[in-house]
Amino acid sequence: MVQKILFVCLGNICRSPAAEGVFRAIAPEVDTDSAGTGGWHVGEPPYGPMQTAAQARGVDLSDLRARQFSAEDFTRFDLIIGMDDANIAEIERLRPRGNQTPVRLFTDYAPQSGASAVPDPYYTRDFEGTLTLIEECAKGLRGVP
Repeated sequence: MVQKILFVCLGNICRSPAAEGVFRAIAPEVDTDSAGTGGWHVGEPPYGPMQTAAQARGVDLSDLRARQFSAEDFTRFDLIIGMDDANIAEIERLRPRGNQTPVRLFTDYAPQSGASAVPDPYYTRDFEGTLTLIEECAKGLRGVP
């Protein structure tokens, strides 16, 4: 059974902290974290508009701080979830030889959505749409043993 899940996006200020916050709200028994493939925002809280949109849905992200994904995460987590194909490619680039930790696309857990990635609301400005998709994906992931 998966006990430790890492959610990964580009900067770790919108999608992955939102995914972490939503998932920990529906599965508090699972150890979660989030990270970004880039290091631009290390130490920063989630982006203000994402925090506001999440808070309106009862999800508090205020305690989260951005960090950069590292190869050590492959040994610290049972499952690594990327928000889009570019994130997955960067995660796989850092995979240590012989490591078997599963890396999955978050939208794989919500095939009914028809989405091939979780869009980045930092650029699209659609925080509500992104959160709706994240909630669908999180519910699907929760059903996975």
